[in-house]
Amino acid sequence: MKKIVQIYLFLAVTFVYNAKAQDLIADNTTPAKQRTTIYLLPNVYPAIILDGDTVACMSLHDFIKYSPLRFASSRQQVQYSKLIRDVKKTLPYAKEIAGIITETYEYMETLPDDKARQQHLNRMERHLKEIYTPKMKKLTRSQGQLLIKLVDRETNSSSYHIVDAFMGTGKAIFWNTFASLFGNSLKKRYNPYGEDRLTERACVLVEQGAF
Repeated sequence: MKKIVQIYLFLAVTFVYNAKAQDLIADNTTPAKQRTTIYLLPNVYPAIILDGDTVACMSLHDFIKYSPLRFASSRQQVQYSKLIRDVKKTLPYAKEIAGIITETYEYMETLPDDKARQQHLNRMERHLKEIYTPKMKKLTRSQGQLLIKLVDRETNSSSYHIVDAFMGTGKAIFWNTFASLFGNSLKKRYNPYGEDRLTERACVLVEQGAF
């Protein structure tokens, strides 16, 4: 995965350098009705000269616009503000975990046998405990419950299923039992169209930079 990123960055830098070297800077000197592909610097957006106008070509991310919320009481407003705060704190962790799961799965597919895969999982488990245990200890119980659901949001799998798939049913049962002591459940699923619709709204707004 790191090698792929390095190759991508190298190609991107090379592309920008070549674009600058060729002096492909947008202007309106091309005759009308002539279509010429150029590049807008410094962001390197492809563009064309169309009827004397420079038209940039770029991909835009989806943008979701929500109607303003109406709260029945100040207590509900405070709860929503708390939800926004908790999402901002836990959503980055959920995305990191999802990325680690994907990379681990892809890497394990390259290993020769079950023994090598198990050894890698054991190393990963020790590494993750070392890195994330101090961070998880700083979460409140409600933030821990939210994180479990957001991991489901990012991976489309419950935390129980993830532990079961990578570490076995025994550990999945153990950690689910341990979580239940604190009022959590690794089997809890994320429902963006039902009970978690406000959470989904908060996640989308945080991802769009509204908060």
